[in-house]
Amino acid sequence: MKEKLIKGIRLLVVVVVTFLLCYSQCLYSFDKMITDPIYQAPSVTNSAIKIIAIDERTILTYGDISTWSREIPAKLVEILNEDSENAPAVIGFDVMYVTEKEAKGDTRFAKCCAAAGNVVTAVNVVTEDKLSLREDGRLSLDNMHVKLVEYPYPSLKEAAEYGFANTTQDRDGYIRYGLWNMSYEQEEILSFSAQVYHRYCEQMGLPMQQPKLISGNAFGFGFSGKSGDYEVLSLCNVLDGKIDARVFRDSIVLVGAYAPGMQDSYNVAVQRGQQMYGVEIHANIIEALLEGKTFVPVSVMGYALVVTAIALIFLMVAGKIKPIPLTVIMLGVIVLNILAGKLLYSRGIAVSMVELPLVMILIYLYQVIAGYLGEVLKRRKIMNAFKKYVAPQVVEEISKKGDFEMVLGGENRHIAVLFVDIRGFTPMSESLQPEQVVEILNEYLTLTTTAIFKNGGTLDKFIGDATMAVFNAPFDLDDYIYRAVCTALDIASGSEELEKKLMARFGKSVSFGIGVNCGPAVVGNIGCDFRMDYTAIGDTVNTAARLESNAKRGQILISKDVYESVKDRIDANEIGVIPLKGKKDGALVYEVCGRKTK
Repeated sequence: MKEKLIKGIRLLVVVVVTFLLCYSQCLYSFDKMITDPIYQAPSVTNSAIKIIAIDERTILTYGDISTWSREIPAKLVEILNEDSENAPAVIGFDVMYVTEKEAKGDTRFAKCCAAAGNVVTAVNVVTEDKLSLREDGRLSLDNMHVKLVEYPYPSLKEAAEYGFANTTQDRDGYIRYGLWNMSYEQEEILSFSAQVYHRYCEQMGLPMQQPKLISGNAFGFGFSGKSGDYEVLSLCNVLDGKIDARVFRDSIVLVGAYAPGMQDSYNVAVQRGQQMYGVEIHANIIEALLEGKTFVPVSVMGYALVVTAIALIFLMVAGKIKPIPLTVIMLGVIVLNILAGKLLYSRGIAVSMVELPLVMILIYLYQVIAGYLGEVLKRRKIMNAFKKYVAPQVVEEISKKGDFEMVLGGENRHIAVLFVDIRGFTPMSESLQPEQVVEILNEYLTLTTTAIFKNGGTLDKFIGDATMAVFNAPFDLDDYIYRAVCTALDIASGSEELEKKLMARFGKSVSFGIGVNCGPAVVGNIGCDFRMDYTAIGDTVNTAARLESNAKRGQILISKDVYESVKDRIDANEIGVIPLKGKKDGALVYEVCGRKTK
């Protein structure tokens, strides 16, 4: 029940966090850093679009543009339209001619534009935020309400078409959206780019298509070129006749600022870290309209639901497969996300590419880390369990190497087995309070367990007032037979101090009998699926138990096999052949007296 609850909470967290992450678009700027290089891929620019630049050379020749007579743009219109068969399709001035300056120049420019019939000039639109009451009674905020339009001076307004040159920056400060139109005093004003596009299509007999709009008048567009990719010609060279006007035949000619000091440059999505002049931005928008390279962003709600569904499926799958297949699936989904994004973009829909990979990676890392921590906790649990049976230093060493393996069902191993039992425990327990009996037993078991662990043995079990230990199981142990005998001697040595302590406290003394044998046995997990006990079984174990039961108070008895293995390092007396309960033949037994001194 607890596991299901945790799983449900995990699923709920993923759903809520993923949906909010996508719906809130809190990673918008980061997403654009990733998607702009993918979506805004420059291509070969349209050779029909040419830029006549008001560059530094032109300014040095004619002075600051604010001081120019309108005869300069008039002369340009005349030069370009001198031969009507080789005239441009449209000339777009990305320059504001709002106020009248001097009558001669103003009049000439207006007359030239009227005669040419292919000129589009720029106007400026001043916007403001405005609250209005909708028909349903709810308030609506229009943050692009047109407060004022700065038209060309009257005669030019009548002579040429116009469009507003305002740019619209995305929320991260980069331009990747254009405007189609705005309304002012019941007049619909096309943007400068849209007006040039409209005029060009009319002149060239091309079908004009309005792009899909966002919020009524905006559309996304793909840049075709970076700064300098379009053909740029200096205005002064054109005016001086250094460029044959026939090169502009049927072209879209855009005239605009192309010098740093003119304050007409902006951050654009196609080239981060380098601004683009406004006239080049208009060139890109016009080409996008001609080529159909416009887009609208995907529905935020729809996108959030799709990403959340994919994340949820991935989370449910992640807990059932191994890390390598999970990695392949994650990378595959990320690649498909990119391919699907490019496909949709080619069809006019821009999709975010950050949220899905991010969520997938977070789920993947969670699953990997959780799996790792689960293994660590499982390992630690096993180690803590082993420490109750095996010497802690042995467990630590095995843990570092990571080479232990428990064989379920048991395995044949050659081991040494030690049994130790308190002598006279039953009559002693009858004369003491239960609490005192438990305290004495704990003192005794602490002594035996400490001695077993000190010598690297495995505590098999406590049997009432008896202790069973095995050596060389479950892990390989060097010199395990000698270690078993040393354990018996350590118990004997420690029991002397324990006997004095208990005599002083309870007026009772305790002693022991120990038996040690070695030989083959089956060791492993014995029991059933829900209750197992790690132990050793076989004749070797039975013989060790019989040796212990035959030992007198304070006596350590070992079998012949044990003696033969350690006789060079211990002092022992031969007891002789004694009968062992349950065995047909007697066994040659030795009594251990101590370790040999070098």
